[in-house]
Amino acid sequence: QVQLVESGGGTVQAGGSLTLSCVASGRTFTDYTVGWFRQALGKEREFVAAIKRYGGATYYADSVKGRFSISRDNAKRTVTLQMNGLRVEDTAVYYCAADQGLITSSIRIGEQYDYWGQGTHVTVSS
Repeated sequence: QVQLVESGGGTVQAGGSLTLSCVASGRTFTDYTVGWFRQALGKEREFVAAIKRYGGATYYADSVKGRFSISRDNAKRTVTLQMNGLRVEDTAVYYCAADQGLITSSIRIGEQYDYWGQGTHVTVSS
């Protein structure tokens, strides 16, 4: 089991940057793949980025590729989402999620993750 707490959300102007953090409790953090998902008002939840357990391979949605970067610090039990070049359409509630048994082909599917954080709001203004 793992508990997740997101932080770092806020309001930023278009073109700016934010760093989101997801801190996990538990003693087996390295066993978990961690993903970031977001849900904008009136839209369905969508995949943003993920970092796989063990080897730490990374995956990104096409919409954020080249702008966002996901990383993990296993010693700090933290996954970070660095968001650069933010756009108005990035406005959403961002959630981190974790799962111990995901296969790579399912890493972009939110329904496959067992554990979720509470979410942190990101607002990008014009």
